[in-house]
Amino acid sequence: MTLRLGDTAPNFTIATTKGDIDFHEWLGDSWAFFFSHPADFTPVCTTEMGRTAQLADQFAARNVKPLGLSTDTVEEHVKWIHDVNDTQNTTLEFPIVADAEHKIAQLYDMIHPGESETAAVRSVFIIDANKKIRLTMTYPMSVGRNFDEILRVIDALQLGDEKRIATPADWRPGDEVIIPPSITNEEAKDIFPQGWNEVRSYLRLTKV
Repeated sequence: MTLRLGDTAPNFTIATTKGDIDFHEWLGDSWAFFFSHPADFTPVCTTEMGRTAQLADQFAARNVKPLGLSTDTVEEHVKWIHDVNDTQNTTLEFPIVADAEHKIAQLYDMIHPGESETAAVRSVFIIDANKKIRLTMTYPMSVGRNFDEILRVIDALQLGDEKRIATPADWRPGDEVIIPPSITNEEAKDIFPQGWNEVRSYLRLTKV
């Protein structure tokens, strides 16, 4: 199954380290950072699980719930969490999906045979409160994720929803943003009373 941006994230009910969850019900009116790992007790995954736990306040401030997945059992996950907490100096509180039968990994196309027939690659799904997939990223098994980029893109998506803007290359919170071409200058006067810099007719920059 190929999932595309704008698709509704498939629902599922599955065992996790925090008990059984219905994904859509668990998500509620929050966003999700849903991310997969090849296996428990592996070095790159351990650092990523730890980093997600360390950033718990950052995710909460953005109304985002992290949800991990690995193709191992709850029992293995629980043992692994002790290692994550110990080696990464953190306390991991978010749930980790137990997907030993690969049901969710297959549903979300996380198994890439060119990498492995059985282990999930490092997939990322940013899912909004309407259960829509807003961003996907796929990392190879050997490369850890860039969590600065994950938070940056969540900020950009949420700001875009709120302010009807787009963000330029390498945008960071506080930088200038782009007024989309779909908004006319007449409309822009009401939406952006602070004004803008028209570099080209299709490239208007403003602060929000």
